[in-house]
Amino acid sequence: MMFTRTLIATAVLSVISSAAFAQSSDAVVPQVLVTASPFKTAEGDQILTPAKVLAGDELRDKMGSSLGDTLSQELGVSASAFGAGASRPIIRGLEGARVKMLENGMAVSDVSGLSNDHAVAAEGAVARQVEILRGPAALLYGSGAIGGLVNVVNERIPTALEKKPTGQIEARYSTVDSGKNLSGTADGAVGQFALHVDGNLRNADDYKIPENRVVNDPDSASGRLPHSATRERNVGLGGSYIADWGFVGASVSHLDNLYGIPSDEGSKIDQKQTRYDIDSLVRKPFDGFESFKFKAGYTSYEHAELDDENAPVVIFNNRSLETRAELSHTPIAGMRGTFGVQTENTHFSALSPEGAADTVPVTHSTSRAAFLVEEAKVGDFLLSGGARLESVKRKPVTGLDRSFNLSSGSLGTLWAFAPGYGAGATFSYAQRAPATEELYSGGPHDATVTFDVGNPDFKKEASRNIELSVQKTTGLVRWKANVYRNKVRDFIYGHITGNLLDEEGNPGDELRERIFEQANATIKGAEAEITYNAQGAGWSGRLFADTSRGTLDNAGSLPLQPATRFGASVGYREGAWRGGLSLVHADGQDRLASFETTPTASYNQLNANFSYTQKLGSQDVTWFVLAKNLLNDDIRMSTSVLKDIAPLPGRNIVLGVRTKF
Repeated sequence: MMFTRTLIATAVLSVISSAAFAQSSDAVVPQVLVTASPFKTAEGDQILTPAKVLAGDELRDKMGSSLGDTLSQELGVSASAFGAGASRPIIRGLEGARVKMLENGMAVSDVSGLSNDHAVAAEGAVARQVEILRGPAALLYGSGAIGGLVNVVNERIPTALEKKPTGQIEARYSTVDSGKNLSGTADGAVGQFALHVDGNLRNADDYKIPENRVVNDPDSASGRLPHSATRERNVGLGGSYIADWGFVGASVSHLDNLYGIPSDEGSKIDQKQTRYDIDSLVRKPFDGFESFKFKAGYTSYEHAELDDENAPVVIFNNRSLETRAELSHTPIAGMRGTFGVQTENTHFSALSPEGAADTVPVTHSTSRAAFLVEEAKVGDFLLSGGARLESVKRKPVTGLDRSFNLSSGSLGTLWAFAPGYGAGATFSYAQRAPATEELYSGGPHDATVTFDVGNPDFKKEASRNIELSVQKTTGLVRWKANVYRNKVRDFIYGHITGNLLDEEGNPGDELRERIFEQANATIKGAEAEITYNAQGAGWSGRLFADTSRGTLDNAGSLPLQPATRFGASVGYREGAWRGGLSLVHADGQDRLASFETTPTASYNQLNANFSYTQKLGSQDVTWFVLAKNLLNDDIRMSTSVLKDIAPLPGRNIVLGVRTKF
């Protein structure tokens, strides 16, 4: 009821604000293109594929130590919060394999979807923008992405020739963890060849916490969260040949990341990834076609879970080759669209180096997919439709081979009932093949202190989602509201049984038994946001609220559900000066799964930012201060497996300088 009143109040406020600022209704706001959209449309046009793009100052202000931390205050997005090193985005209450992570439109190909303790192998510090697509539009990138996707765009393969060398360098220091972060990018050109290089270096100690480490345990008030330190090195370089017909390019990058797991066992994860990518675009390749795109990527990923003596307990390994081709046609009878094919070939394993039971055996997986999306404008209505057919095969070295034929589709319409206003409805049907770990797990997982047990007989998931949206996309005052309901047949989840096992799966006292199970589930929710002068000079503001609830049919709540949130922010920009203040309130969360025991309390997170930009010769130099959790509140995320023993950082002041050339 409270959320309903908030939606009504938001709508009333938008009407009042629209009238008050009618004279500015034609204000120009910079357009940001969504590269993960098949039509490269602007963020405000994404009612059929609800989108958010973080770029520029907004991205720099929200940048955290992980991708989940960076995006955790966006509409409909929360985070898994598994310490400072590993925090993955959760979209509308869905996590893991149901939220696809992309880098420049290609799968990151790490193992972060397997477990919350695994970090996303994509770095936001060197990104030009980070895109969020919530809902079924993400199906173009994989049938499993029923929750949505996050696309990190870093331009390692340049698509334009720079007239002179450009780039930026940024240095930060954070007080909560004595953290030091240095990042930079540079672009240039030699004739028709464009070149790019970027890098990031981050060192941080265990971070300070406001109160007790363990909920309601004064003896655990250690001042800092043990085993939360991070050390990361990331470097990438690329180049491309650019001509009037298009471009072709390649890039290589390497990630080296060592971070602690703030559990009682004191584990660490040593993560390494090397990635090779090819990207190309041909404009007007044939009569009747606008463009042809081809991408390919090979990823070599490995991470070792280390015990308190730095000895490897489990080694995760993933080798992945992905290809993607898209052909966009010119309008036919008012329709424009894109056809594409996608393939993926992976070898994945999670093996014990000490002879204990293997967590996941070596498994060879392949997928072949074809997709089509079309869009047409009929009067005041914009119609959109898409379909995807996919074949997935999984072959473990020991165990049952499985194959899944998947079909997914979506239909949507947007009605422009008045200039700048739109109302839309989208229906989608999606199928997801069980992930390798959900099928074949059968061993210890040290970082989560679990003994995981999969089921090779699992059926494929089937999701039916309906979403209704309304929005205003022009003028100083803009707003949006979405409601959705997602019915999932044979939803796969991890059930903590309460049994304790040893590393061989026998009765013991070391590991909690986690059995993957299937049941029908329903996820429903609503979200609303209103902004004033989001990109212009002078005063700006934002109000938002979101809520979602996931339940198992006749079996209570889904585990790790996000809390209902309300947020407000205000900012001011004038010349070289910029500042802002934001407050997010999260309600207490007591909607627990049958095997969860601890609800989370409500919290208030107050953040601030302030910056000044000056000219030094031909360069812009920006000095900035960011303040996070100014109230020093004890924040525990209901979406975190470690919510009982690992709060978020306390008050943190970030000092930094950034120069562009």
